[in-house]
Amino acid sequence: MKGLRNNARTSSRNYLGCGLILGVFFISLTYFTVSNQFASYTSKVATKSDAVQVTQFPSGKDDRLKEKHNIPKKEPLETVSTIGGTEQVVIGQDKFEQGKNDNLYQTPPVGETSGNERKEEIELKKQRDVIKQREETQKKDVIEVQPTGKEREQEIEKINVSEYKEETPQRDVNQVQPPETSNNLGDWREDLEKERMQKGIDQFNKGEKKDEVPFRLYDGPQNLGQPQPLTPLCDQSDAKFDLCDLNGDARTIGSASMVLLIPPNNGTPTQEYKIKPYSRKYLDDIKPVTVKSLEGPTDAPGCSSRVNYPGLVIALGGLSGNYWHDFTDILIPLYIRSRQYNGEIQLLVTNNQPWWITKYEKIFKALSRYEIVNFDQDYEVRCFPRVLVSYGSYKEFSIDPSRAPNKYSMVDFTKFLRRVYNLEREFPIKLRKNPGKKPRLMIISRGGSRKFVNMPEIVQLGERLGFEVTVIDPKPDIGLADIARTVNSFDVMLGAHGAGLTNCLFLPPNAVLIQVVPYGKIEHLAKMDFGDPAVDMNLNYLEYSISAEESSLLDAFGRDHELIKDPLAVHQRDWGQVAEWYLGKQDIKLDIQRFEPILWQALEFLK
Repeated sequence: MKGLRNNARTSSRNYLGCGLILGVFFISLTYFTVSNQFASYTSKVATKSDAVQVTQFPSGKDDRLKEKHNIPKKEPLETVSTIGGTEQVVIGQDKFEQGKNDNLYQTPPVGETSGNERKEEIELKKQRDVIKQREETQKKDVIEVQPTGKEREQEIEKINVSEYKEETPQRDVNQVQPPETSNNLGDWREDLEKERMQKGIDQFNKGEKKDEVPFRLYDGPQNLGQPQPLTPLCDQSDAKFDLCDLNGDARTIGSASMVLLIPPNNGTPTQEYKIKPYSRKYLDDIKPVTVKSLEGPTDAPGCSSRVNYPGLVIALGGLSGNYWHDFTDILIPLYIRSRQYNGEIQLLVTNNQPWWITKYEKIFKALSRYEIVNFDQDYEVRCFPRVLVSYGSYKEFSIDPSRAPNKYSMVDFTKFLRRVYNLEREFPIKLRKNPGKKPRLMIISRGGSRKFVNMPEIVQLGERLGFEVTVIDPKPDIGLADIARTVNSFDVMLGAHGAGLTNCLFLPPNAVLIQVVPYGKIEHLAKMDFGDPAVDMNLNYLEYSISAEESSLLDAFGRDHELIKDPLAVHQRDWGQVAEWYLGKQDIKLDIQRFEPILWQALEFLK
């Protein structure tokens, strides 16, 4: 039994060895057969000298077609024995295949063309047509295929700087070329930008001016690729004042009296204005401020400070110092311009007057929570997201809600003042609800012109009609807060045309203002300066125009003088005389009997 197993094992090994030998033999036979057939086919294709091989380079930058003529490869030969003798054949080919190849190189007699050769010519023509179609397709691919980002970077590194500028031209007035030693184009441009910024700062500090592109509004169609219309930085349409709004990267250089707007891109048309940042631009003693937009960020001076709230450039001086002009020319326009920011705005003041700011300190602090900058002495380059320049009001001693931000009105302004100075009264006395209580009458006393020469008689008239009368002569040393609280405690204010009536701002709403108009046909001034503003403040307004008999001018010139007989002629001929005599050198003696009905009307408003 053991012997049988050994015999079986030996037989299996023998059969396995035979199988491996047969497998190797068949694999070798198949390999040589396929190789001979492939060699025969390639020999046929390569016999014609006009066969073309197309090679395409994969690089997106250098894709192009190259042609190479295929020359039939000379095969190694060997000598074999035949029946007729010896012959030379290609190594690895049998005689049959050799005979087929020989036919390719034989030239038939003239006028004779074999069937096989005709077929081969047709086949080669088809192959050439296919190759031509592929060539045209590859040419289109070379044009249409765009290089990738990485290939583009490799391309830029290989070409020189001049070629780079032809492809992506940079706007540069001076066409500054990078140094030959520069290896990094980005570093060179950064250094150039720093150099220009420093140069810009030096120019602004020295007051130098650069060439400017004239400002012109673009009025064509707003299509892509075309310049967009420019918005003027300043509105100069009003005869009294200018208003500028630099919304964006705005920078102030106070020592140079300059406010700049920096556009985000180079090549922007510039604008430049000379602005008097005051509500009456026709005054000669107001220092102008240059408002300008630059061509681009490369021309801008660097920021020494940057904040995230806007700035407002204003001027003091002018007619300030006069109580009425303080509010009409500065405080009311300042409220209109800055109140919308709820304290988040910084004031930059040219022609700074610290004593004047101290007088109205509470109002300034309520409008801005930031330190006031003395613009004339400010050597910093301050950067804001927005800068407003100048201020004004479209009405004298009042506000036009239709043209004010958030439709602010004089009612809003007087409410603002009551909150600033903690004024308690929001309405006057109501006599029907308070029987037996006297309404309070305040008479404004003037120390100069247009004073009441019969003040005791006026006081007696008021007391006889049931008023509690007080004569007020505001002194310059009295604080505004004290004046405001005093005025707010009265129900009726009486006074001659003049700055003292400005205190009506502190009266409670629905109180009564009585304006006594001096002789000389100046009712239009009285109405504009106090009549219309009083109505805008929601006050009850009464006006009393004195006669010639109540004026001191009658005693001075007589009834036949032009100042008495024809005031309109004086207005038309000489405003100087109007200011000198009607406003400057006239006192008032009220006709008590003629004036009494005015006080009765005041009482009617308080019932």
